[in-house]
Amino acid sequence: MLDSFPFYLSLAVAIVLIVMLANRIKVAYPVLLVLAGLALSIIPGIPQIHINSELIFVIFLPPLLYEAGWQTSWKELWRWRRIISSFAFVVVFFTAFSVAWVANYWIPGFTLALGFLLGGIVSPPDAVSTAAILKFIKVPKRMTSILEGESLLNDASSLIIFRFAFIAVGTGQFVWHEAAVSFVWMVIGGIVTGILIAYAVMQVHKILPTDANMDIILTLVTPYGIYICAEEVHSSGVLAVVAGSLFLSYRRHSFLSSTARLRSSNVWESLSFILNGLVFLLIGLDLPQITAELGNVSMKAAIGYGLLITGVLVITRIIAAYGAVVVTLIARNFITVADDRHPGFRTPLILGWAGMRGVVSLAAALSIPTHLQEGVPFPQRNLILFITFIVILTTLLLQGLTLPLLIRKIGLPTDPDEKLPEEKMYAKLRKQLNKLALKHLEEKYPGGLKDNPALQQMAQKWRLNSEEPATADMPDETKDVYSEILEQQRNWLIKRNLETFAITEEVIRKHLLFLDLEEEKLKYL
Repeated sequence: MLDSFPFYLSLAVAIVLIVMLANRIKVAYPVLLVLAGLALSIIPGIPQIHINSELIFVIFLPPLLYEAGWQTSWKELWRWRRIISSFAFVVVFFTAFSVAWVANYWIPGFTLALGFLLGGIVSPPDAVSTAAILKFIKVPKRMTSILEGESLLNDASSLIIFRFAFIAVGTGQFVWHEAAVSFVWMVIGGIVTGILIAYAVMQVHKILPTDANMDIILTLVTPYGIYICAEEVHSSGVLAVVAGSLFLSYRRHSFLSSTARLRSSNVWESLSFILNGLVFLLIGLDLPQITAELGNVSMKAAIGYGLLITGVLVITRIIAAYGAVVVTLIARNFITVADDRHPGFRTPLILGWAGMRGVVSLAAALSIPTHLQEGVPFPQRNLILFITFIVILTTLLLQGLTLPLLIRKIGLPTDPDEKLPEEKMYAKLRKQLNKLALKHLEEKYPGGLKDNPALQQMAQKWRLNSEEPATADMPDETKDVYSEILEQQRNWLIKRNLETFAITEEVIRKHLLFLDLEEEKLKYL
């Protein structure tokens, strides 16, 4: 282990350099990381990296899911809940069924249970890849919200399929009524467990005399604790982490100080960055081991099977995307939908094409044990690993590199809800916050506005819509007034965020970040 330590350090440096290159040439960094892993894997003397399959879920998934849930807008998730749910559950089940049927029919030795196992592994698209690609091209906010929301939930649904298929492979039987009860418990139990533990963690933050460093440590421990507890009661650890992160993210301003929020944000961004980078490098670095263990299956046949399953995934997702549009158009005649406008052919095509596979698929594939409980080798394990690798590689290269070109080529309709660009929306909200602050000063401190130069200077800057009201010569009593106004503005923003969809939560969060920074400044004035 110590002999390979310099190699592990070099991987971290390589990730940074590759991401810098990806940003320079405007290519999604997961694509370059996978290719870099492939290149490294063929260099003689490179240490083979092997992660314990039983720990892969615990090491990578909880923090990555927690960070994704923390960044997700609950407002947008709720607004697009129907289409997100359809993609995260219905489309995943439809995809897994399609993969199972094709694998059972075309791949020798693949039972239906093994087909569903493979389907559960390769069904969920990767959110990191999609986000990295969309960073370089402008798309309507509703599309990014749908893709982000889908990525939070489809991991759970696909892993539930994976777990049931794994049991069927091991036992050779599948009892439908027992599976139905187990499925309900995994979903409900996972959500309830996640929320209960998240609530307990929130109370710990509130009650105990923690500081920012302690709060950050608690946030790092929380996703692991939620996941392990949920798995111990045989519910979905993935859903538990997602539910817990959404619960805490929605209430972050009620139990974390501005210092803790600012510092934890930096810590989590760095942690997520390195974990994602390592996973995508591992995809490439694992190739020699995967190919060496194919056994009796020829390389040519294995690649063909991988490309076949990739084709099924791409076609199935596009069909499902257009199917979701049809269902929405029918449903709007009976229920209120978030958006009853006809989306045309372009939006479903982009949603269907944005189906790159990545972290979750790799983690699920690597978690397959080498042997069943009876000591019998797990059937088709190495072929499943290789097919998963081909699916990840092909979707990242094919869809990942062509998605920006496709978006530019066909164009996307503008979102009528986005009546103002984010810059103008931000400036408009800033003016409203300044008016709120001025009104508070005039009503509560009318005398101070006449006699206190610091308050007069603050009021003047708010009248000019400046974002720098804090000054270096602010007296202590003025700091108290300013802190009071910052808290009032924060509460107004949170309430405003719940009242309207016209203001995106991203803009709201930018203002909340500004308030946190202003609150931090007061400690050093």
